[in-house]
Amino acid sequence: MGYTFIGKDPESGEEGCPAVWVDDDRRLLVQGRHADVEALARTNADSPRADDESLIVLEPRMIPLLKEAIRVAESIEVR
Repeated sequence: MGYTFIGKDPESGEEGCPAVWVDDDRRLLVQGRHADVEALARTNADSPRADDESLIVLEPRMIPLLKEAIRVAESIEVR
């Protein structure tokens, strides 16, 4: 399976930076910081997380990368 690297947080350093990819199945892969306890509690009321799910936090400067990831995902031909 192939992955298209969209980009990483332009303000991050070399280690541990938020980043976005799209795979050949049109899935978005997002790397970011774990949400804090308050965010986990407040969002869990709307949509409880399964054991294999996480809530991550991305800064607003990541919005252009997410938009690009969606554009790329939409352009991939579905198998």
